[in-house]
Amino acid sequence: MDIKNLRLNYKKSTIDFKNLAKNPIQYFMNWFEDALKVNNLEANACVLSSVSSDNYPSSRVVLLKGINENGFTFFTNYKSSKAKDIDVNPNVALNFYWPELERQVRIVGIAKKIMINDSDNYFKSRPRESQMGAWLSDQSKVIGLDYNFMETLNSLESKFKDKEVERPLHWGGYCIEPIKVEFWQGRPSRLHDRLEYKIEDGKWIYKRLAP
Repeated sequence: MDIKNLRLNYKKSTIDFKNLAKNPIQYFMNWFEDALKVNNLEANACVLSSVSSDNYPSSRVVLLKGINENGFTFFTNYKSSKAKDIDVNPNVALNFYWPELERQVRIVGIAKKIMINDSDNYFKSRPRESQMGAWLSDQSKVIGLDYNFMETLNSLESKFKDKEVERPLHWGGYCIEPIKVEFWQGRPSRLHDRLEYKIEDGKWIYKRLAP
């Protein structure tokens, strides 16, 4: 397979460096709204990268489920590999890529568990099948190739028959509090626009980066 000549000349948009938001959360929201207009089903998909206790990096796709002034929130099993990584090293990275807009956002921050009631409230909003899934899966645990989920699912359905499915204590959210955010806009001839926000002395400072 010849892939060395695969390339695209980006030309859909630019970053207006004379009209910037004061903080990256606000700027991200503007871009995220644009992404929702062109892909409202997967615009919140992003790559979360973490580092294990033995210093091996690991990346996986997660779904962003909340944005506020504190940062970016996703939910997971607290016994999963990603959660174990965060337990020993809360420094993580998020990467959003929206090819329809030729845009990328890179976020570096610190992952912290959100308040219990916030996890409860989100869990209640999930479809019942997804609630069951949180109970069903010991995420990242090795299971047999012929493991039958239906047996466990039937047991759970009996347990919660005619009842509200409670949030398992091993499942909840993390908020990634950003310390650096880079916005990348593809441009012709690889002369891409890059805008970096970084916390300095408790304040957001923005700078333009070379392509």
